[in-house]
Amino acid sequence: MPTRKTGPQPLEFTAADPLLASFAPVVARDTRTLILGSLPGMASLAASQYYGHPRNAFWRLVGDSIGVDLVGLDYETRLSVLLEHRIGLWDVIANARRIGSLDSAIREHSQNDLVTLIDTLPDLTTVAFNGGTAAKIGMKALGERALRYRTLLLPSSSPAHASLSYAQKLEIWRRLAASNTAPG
Repeated sequence: MPTRKTGPQPLEFTAADPLLASFAPVVARDTRTLILGSLPGMASLAASQYYGHPRNAFWRLVGDSIGVDLVGLDYETRLSVLLEHRIGLWDVIANARRIGSLDSAIREHSQNDLVTLIDTLPDLTTVAFNGGTAAKIGMKALGERALRYRTLLLPSSSPAHASLSYAQKLEIWRRLAASNTAPG
């Protein structure tokens, strides 16, 4: 008698599943570093905030990288501090269907127009990708344009990416500081 394999089943998507959309970019004309994520998770979408999940280490990693306690600040102030440090945020995915918050569950995605955005940023020197999905999609979208910039593949700040300790992630994220100057 044949045995039936058990284990993870593929996710089934239908047209009734919600189409999730990313947020507008947070940039200024003098942005030097652009950090690109994949698509906001469900907690972030519910809060209408980049990296809104309380266990996502993004704000702590960036804050520790630039020497500012971002975690203790309200969201709008966090964004202002990033811009003061010439750091911008966006996502590589404009919209997609996804059940839950994992990048591995993203389906039917369309990309944000990264090339048009970076063309508006004359001081941009570094494009940093928060995780492998963002890097894969973002590098494909940028194509040869990526060669014009210093590109950083940062370990995902997501709590689902637990193969590295916080200290190990921070060691890599600190490369952000090398691509920026202090405010002013």
